[in-house]
Amino acid sequence: MRRLLKRSWNYGLLLLKGAMAARRWLLAYVILILIPAALLLYSYTQKSSQIIEEEVTRTMLQTIKQASINLDYQFDSVRDTSNIIFMNPKLHQYLSSTASIGQQLDSLKELRYLVDNAGTNPNVMRVRLFVNSNRIFSGERVNFFTLDSLKGRPWLQQVMDAGGTIVWTGAYQESYLDPGPVYVFSGARMLRDPEVYDQISGVLLIDVAERTIQDILAKIKLTQEGTIYLAAPDGTMISNKDKTLLGSKMEFSEVLAAFGQSEEGIIPVMKDNNSRYVVYTTLRSTGWKLVAEIPKAEITSRATALNQFSGIATLSSVTILFLLLVFILLAVLVRGMNRRMQSVIMMIKREGIESLDERSGMSEGDSNLLENSVDHLIHKVHDLMEETYRSRVQEREAQLRALQAQINPHFLYNTLDTINWIAIGRGAHDISQMIDGLAKYFRLSLNKGKDRVSVSDELNLAKVYLDIQQTRFPKSFEFHIEAEAGLDVYEMPKLTLQPIVENALLHGIRKSKGKAGTIWIRAAMEGDELVLSVTDDGIGMQQELVDTLLTEPQPAMRSDGSGSSYGLYNVNERIKLFAGEQYGLTIGSRLGEGTTVVVRFLCLQSDQHNKA
Repeated sequence: MRRLLKRSWNYGLLLLKGAMAARRWLLAYVILILIPAALLLYSYTQKSSQIIEEEVTRTMLQTIKQASINLDYQFDSVRDTSNIIFMNPKLHQYLSSTASIGQQLDSLKELRYLVDNAGTNPNVMRVRLFVNSNRIFSGERVNFFTLDSLKGRPWLQQVMDAGGTIVWTGAYQESYLDPGPVYVFSGARMLRDPEVYDQISGVLLIDVAERTIQDILAKIKLTQEGTIYLAAPDGTMISNKDKTLLGSKMEFSEVLAAFGQSEEGIIPVMKDNNSRYVVYTTLRSTGWKLVAEIPKAEITSRATALNQFSGIATLSSVTILFLLLVFILLAVLVRGMNRRMQSVIMMIKREGIESLDERSGMSEGDSNLLENSVDHLIHKVHDLMEETYRSRVQEREAQLRALQAQINPHFLYNTLDTINWIAIGRGAHDISQMIDGLAKYFRLSLNKGKDRVSVSDELNLAKVYLDIQQTRFPKSFEFHIEAEAGLDVYEMPKLTLQPIVENALLHGIRKSKGKAGTIWIRAAMEGDELVLSVTDDGIGMQQELVDTLLTEPQPAMRSDGSGSSYGLYNVNERIKLFAGEQYGLTIGSRLGEGTTVVVRFLCLQSDQHNKA
């Protein structure tokens, strides 16, 4: 036992002496490995935290934009109710200064019905009509009030200046006979005497309970400590969970400046010595700003902790591995220089350091060879750390790009469908038709992420595109689509015809003298080949241009807001990659007579047809 302890003591002393002798190695390690690694990890942590902050705040902006759509729907519903009452002739008969008592009573029956019917709208809390005191039931104080009772209201002058246009008040406390004091918004509009137009005969108020709006805002879960509220464009607090803040001004001058410059944005601010983000968007129906304040620390705390743990773990691992390597080398040196150096050299050779083979013939001695080998190993570790850092950054950026790409097509379709029905409900059939065409275009072009579509879907996509363009350019062109029967069993690359059709319309027909013409689209089988053609009677092209379209890339072409086209060269290259070099496009055109583009490739049956 004593001998074992003595051997251990001696061995420890030898290691200590070796460590003292290797102090230059340790210094080189600190300068070449530890400090650069720490700087790289710090830079990586800062960059990744910045990227995470940007993506999280963008996501929060999208969230409150969705909430603003819901709020717009609520306020639009109340506005429609106000319009229905405002346009009713019985209201104007009741307000007329010449109306008899009998006429007023007759009008009140209709007004009572309108008020009761408005109460069925879940967004309407109460309808109030403020009229001159000489109107019967003006002192009823449930739905009818005297005009004098509005005096002193801070928003009354704004309502009068609006001249009958609806004005939205901020949240304020109103005392009803039933249910008592409650915070409400009011859509107010001035009413004129129909007999004496210059005379003001009343004010119509449609009240909305603030708790209805707060319930919507409460469902927005951004962070634990974040707050969300409504503010006027000048920064006045319109609605807030903390009622003591109503009517106060926002304290962020940079946010107020941004309100006047853009409808939405993300602004970094300081509040109580803490960094925060102010994310805002604009309500279309009222012009108010939906604002969310989020502490920056709450966004970055978890990401920073993760990055710090990862950085410390990586740095510690590298340190431990390197020190372990150093102590192993020292132990080998202490027990036998020559044998240990040869062992380390063989180990490094097994790791694949090719430079040792080149230097093995030099008469530098084993010490220099070992020193150079370790130095080479240090640089290799340094390079590996840099490579690891770059790969981590690229991985993070790839993850963030993937998050950006996760847009749910179903949400897009449902939103377009909702807009479509709203347009139909309001009689905007031209808007409904265009939205329906756009929804079909997205559905066909996205194709659930697949690169190949059936021939019929590709033809339908071209038809939907031309339908939309007919809405844009009414009565300027016609189109005809002819297809052989039985082509549904074949597939082709998606978005093949659309760029060609776009070229025919925008750079053929729309550039002709009359800016009008016809497009013919045909699809047929020729043996085992599928042939599609797009013909227009537009302006045509010179033969010199036709000869270069498919042999070299062309600059992106634009036409009066049309955006850039795919280019016939790109379509031709895609078809060659899809079907082979012997397939692709051919172009025939004569200046002033039109252009024909023919698409030809080998027929490929769809997977569903093969399974059948």
